[in-house]
Amino acid sequence: MTTLNKVTAAHIAALREIAGDKNVLVDEESLDRYAQDETEDLHFLPEVVVKPETTAQVSKIMQLCQQELLPVTPRGGGTGLSGGALPQLGGVLLSMERFNKIIEIDERNLQVTTEPGVITEVLQNTVKEKGLFYPPDPSSRGTCFIGGNIAENSGGPKAVKYGVVKDYVLNLEVVLPSGEVIWTGANVLKNSTGYNLTQLVVGSEGTLGIVTKIVLRLIPLPKNDLLMLVPFRSAESACAAVSAIFRAGYTPSAMEFMERDALLWVTQFVDSSTVKIEDDIQAHLLIEVDGNYPEVLMQEMEGIAGIVEGYDIGEILFAEDSTQKDELWKLRRRVAEAVKANSVYKEEDTVVPRAELPVLLKGVKDIGAKYGFHSVCYGHAGDGNLHVNIIRGTLTEEQWNGTLTEGIREIFQLVKELKGTISGEHGIGLVQKNYLDIVFDDTSLRIMRQIKQIFDPNNILNRGKIFDC
Repeated sequence: MTTLNKVTAAHIAALREIAGDKNVLVDEESLDRYAQDETEDLHFLPEVVVKPETTAQVSKIMQLCQQELLPVTPRGGGTGLSGGALPQLGGVLLSMERFNKIIEIDERNLQVTTEPGVITEVLQNTVKEKGLFYPPDPSSRGTCFIGGNIAENSGGPKAVKYGVVKDYVLNLEVVLPSGEVIWTGANVLKNSTGYNLTQLVVGSEGTLGIVTKIVLRLIPLPKNDLLMLVPFRSAESACAAVSAIFRAGYTPSAMEFMERDALLWVTQFVDSSTVKIEDDIQAHLLIEVDGNYPEVLMQEMEGIAGIVEGYDIGEILFAEDSTQKDELWKLRRRVAEAVKANSVYKEEDTVVPRAELPVLLKGVKDIGAKYGFHSVCYGHAGDGNLHVNIIRGTLTEEQWNGTLTEGIREIFQLVKELKGTISGEHGIGLVQKNYLDIVFDDTSLRIMRQIKQIFDPNNILNRGKIFDC
């Protein structure tokens, strides 16, 4: 493996030539600000932070780093949960925050061209003003960047009906580790011209290139939605109800699972009185339907309510207006913050076929009892995507960084047995790479490493993420 070099004063001077003095940071306070994301309590200082503004600047930076063998870590909004934007090797932290322009909204073709540093919710609200819809909506949509969503192939609650980021990306401008600039595809809905480089870059976690422009497809904005919160006396029953709803022919626009502690903690965290959590309630499903015809949506909601009534539920809360809808969504979207406020935690992003959710949830709890850890689970139940938050609490250092890894491995082995995989939307990054052998054989891993080698022969770009080459 190529040995990478430390950043020198001469390198910093060259970076300032490229990006401007004010956009190259080396002071301790600035470096510390870019040393962490939302992954556990991990902290790695870069040697220098560079904030380019144009594709040409990114190209020149990558040419310099390639020539001088400097490690480069690309960074978006810093909301990642797998350590993908952590500069664990020091080196150059390449922040894309100045790439913050929406370049064009093409209403005729239902497309938007954007830079990667645009906040996801800003993009959604901007196209919404024109009656258009960009569905992928991770919980961090108010702070995460579109570029980071591309890197992780993000999903969110709407994915159950509308799909994830990969389903909306048409074309990407990418700066390769060599500094060369390519477009990966075309601005069309169908493309069988050569290998699909666009979809190869989506979800590659910043290991193959730096995305500098993005072309996304849009859809017309649904005019109406209805929302309900269903309490269950058994968490496994809540999971079982999910598959039953789909088998009955309904496709909600969102179906979110929160077990008791998740909703209890977030209710306390945001000081909300919207939901009264009864003593015998162990989990909730937040279910949304959307479309253009209110009478059809009401029929769907009534049909779904009829199905869940067979799963030992409490009183269903139907959101009466937009204010109550917003409050319920706020509770779901801020669960991760509430969990983090209670304790350091490890979040495992499991995904299984949705009918296997009850087995997965029971298995997680059984493994937790075996290894002595408490978990708080929530996630996108409609996709079979369960976020397992393992709470550190009073676990010792030896338990947290030692025996706990055995418990996590057992969870992932269970996921594999259930025909699932170890990440649905958070990526592998720095913290999950030691578990890849559970879901991939040696041949598959070899092919992935060879792809990385083709794009980045000196392994300067986000080295150590996904796997060690």
